[in-house]
Amino acid sequence: MNKILIIEDEESIAELEKDYLELSNFQVEIESDGEKGLSKALENDYNMIILDLMLPTIDGFEVCKKIREEKNTPILMVSAKKGDIDKIRGLGLGADDYITKPFSPSELVARVKAHISRYERLLGASVVQNDVIEIKGLKIDKTARRVYVNGEEKIFTTKEFDLLAFLASNPNHVYKKDELFAQIWGMESFGDSATVTVHIKKIREKIEFDSSKPQYIETIWGVGYRFRV
Repeated sequence: MNKILIIEDEESIAELEKDYLELSNFQVEIESDGEKGLSKALENDYNMIILDLMLPTIDGFEVCKKIREEKNTPILMVSAKKGDIDKIRGLGLGADDYITKPFSPSELVARVKAHISRYERLLGASVVQNDVIEIKGLKIDKTARRVYVNGEEKIFTTKEFDLLAFLASNPNHVYKKDELFAQIWGMESFGDSATVTVHIKKIREKIEFDSSKPQYIETIWGVGYRFRV
């Protein structure tokens, strides 16, 4: 459930905003003091902050400025002042939107929904998920080039990692030693397929519970190797 923080010293307005937002399935908290509202905004994670300009202790402009120094949470400024100067100042300090009292509660809810949706889209677009393979306690993070066995990180050389990642990315496919050599080392094996055997042995020692009875990399006698899932 999305969480909204209302920083508003007029109790009747704050409660009206809270009622309409809760009807739209938002979780809402209210703070009537500028300093306390700022502390709550910085100490907790909210999906939106509705911020009045005229507040006790410190005003909404200062609260907005301090929040923007640390967080990108969407901020909707609320004011009884209709002049463009306050609006320009508020937006210049990092507010995402500005609404003037009196306003329609349904308009407030619509703006909140729009800004949260936009922020979530931007956030989702900026977060690049790592390419990770997870199989039976083995985690191979191809993006970070790190390997974990039951949560414990194991250190791999470049070629060991490349060989493991390639096999795990192509499960249940049997590869000949010379095919693996060509894939990982980028050249024909010229009879040097023993290099693959040595690397497989080292990989098994790091990821297998019992390397003599491997559960991940299986030897197909007379052919090559297969990553089993």
